[in-house]
Amino acid sequence: MGGVCSWKRDYSADEYGLHRGISCTYFKNGSSKEQRTLFLPNASYCPRGGSCPSLMELCIYKIRQEIYNYTSFYMLPRDISQLIFNDLVSCHSLSDSSIQAFRECDLQDICLADCPGVKDSWMDVISSQGSSLLSIHLSSSDVTDVGLAQLKNCTNLQAISLDNLDNISEHGLNQLDGCLSNLVYLGFKKSNALTAEGMHALSSLFNLAKLDFDRCPRIHGGLVYLKGLTKLKSLKIRCCKCFTDSDMESLAGLTNLKELQISSVSITNVGVSYLKGLSNLISLTVEGCNVNASCLDPISALVSLQHLDLNRCSLSDDGCDKLSAFKHLKLLNLGFNDITDKCLVHLKSLTRLESLNLDSCQIGDEGLANLVGLLCLRNLQLSDTEVGNHGLRHLSGLSNLEEINLSFTLVTDCGLEKLSPLTTLKSLNLDAPQITDRGLAMLTGLTGVTHLDLFGAHISDSGLNCLSYFKNLQSLDLCGGGLTDAGVNNIKYLNSLVILNLSQNPNLTDKALNFISGLIALVSLNVSCSRVTNEGLQYLKPLKNLSSLYLDFCYVTGSELKKLQSKFLPNLVRFRPRS
Repeated sequence: MGGVCSWKRDYSADEYGLHRGISCTYFKNGSSKEQRTLFLPNASYCPRGGSCPSLMELCIYKIRQEIYNYTSFYMLPRDISQLIFNDLVSCHSLSDSSIQAFRECDLQDICLADCPGVKDSWMDVISSQGSSLLSIHLSSSDVTDVGLAQLKNCTNLQAISLDNLDNISEHGLNQLDGCLSNLVYLGFKKSNALTAEGMHALSSLFNLAKLDFDRCPRIHGGLVYLKGLTKLKSLKIRCCKCFTDSDMESLAGLTNLKELQISSVSITNVGVSYLKGLSNLISLTVEGCNVNASCLDPISALVSLQHLDLNRCSLSDDGCDKLSAFKHLKLLNLGFNDITDKCLVHLKSLTRLESLNLDSCQIGDEGLANLVGLLCLRNLQLSDTEVGNHGLRHLSGLSNLEEINLSFTLVTDCGLEKLSPLTTLKSLNLDAPQITDRGLAMLTGLTGVTHLDLFGAHISDSGLNCLSYFKNLQSLDLCGGGLTDAGVNNIKYLNSLVILNLSQNPNLTDKALNFISGLIALVSLNVSCSRVTNEGLQYLKPLKNLSSLYLDFCYVTGSELKKLQSKFLPNLVRFRPRS
């Protein structure tokens, strides 16, 4: 079995030195908006309706069903043991007993993020993987300093994530001092235990390439210990309000940084000025900082800069003329600032821009005339602006535009006709009550659209007939409308759907679930705030790929959902209600 089924893995490193293995998806953060992000767990091996399962799938499925008959997988090839382990984690089937079978199996990647029951007693089995273990994710577990100390034996670790672990302190980190010389990624999120002094343990991680902090309120002053980490290429410090300009000064010597994310209301123009020597910086985020357009002077010295995020800062039109110098920019986020159409005049020369965010700015139709020459634009965010029908005519020549957000604008049905030349569109957000059946009908030529958000739009059941033109649709949001079962009947042929949101449609019943039972590609389904009952759950049995299911405020109980998960939907890891 080992000779036939075993597969080789790529041991090369990515741009941050991270191992290209099963765990890589857990340690990278996408740049897309959070509401668009979908967590896809490792594939769970079970026979799926409509396709013939492979021999490997059948074997792993069988092993999971009889896991308590096995005391050790030590004799199996490492890659087979890894697949079995991933499957048990994905299905929440790993327990105090079953994890013992993986002792000394030389697993390389252990992701236990949000896995129930993880505690110090499991760390003995994890540490038994020894030098084979390359990455470990312990997010939201009950592991303490005692358990963390057992990783001393795993001397080849390259990636560790310790998110939401308030039981890990500087004492635990100090116990690993000198044992993690190969570490290239380290992540802390929402950690109240990590202090500035505790960050001293990071000062010896000379191979560290990627460091991620998020909502760690006690690390003010700790960045001084990063000065010697000259290989650091990515540093993210989000929602850490304690950070001040003095912390930014500690970053001045990290000249190999390519990505820097800072989010702190205490950072001012002075703090940003310390970054002007980071000539290799490609991506800079200073979201939510107390800066104005004067910060653009030191930023303009960053000759390699391609991505600039100034979302939720204190920018106004005054001083924004400096933006015209950023001719190499590919991404610019000016959302939630006090800028107007006058600011957009200075964007005319940014002809390499591929993504522009103007959410919640005082932008109107006249300002969009300045975007006519930005032919490389692929993503344009205009939500909650004063853009109306007249302004959309300026966008009709942007032939590479793939995503546009027009939610909460003044655009009406007749304005949508001006989008018809944009045949490259893949994502369209029309979250606005003035959009009706007529407007949707004007979009039927945009057959390449894969994401369509009609949250809050007044689309009737019959109006959904138009969706038959969107053969490639993968994500559909019909939340908050007056949809009935008859309307859902019109979407049952959208076989490519992966994400479907039908929440806040109070007239939907069990019959709606029957209509979508054939959409077997669905990974996420939301039918909250409807009249769906426990009896309707039977129609979800064919949806073997479902990993997220939300039925809040329905006539459904957590116990019945758990039965559905355990018997028919083994991939389901997120569902509500849970009790």
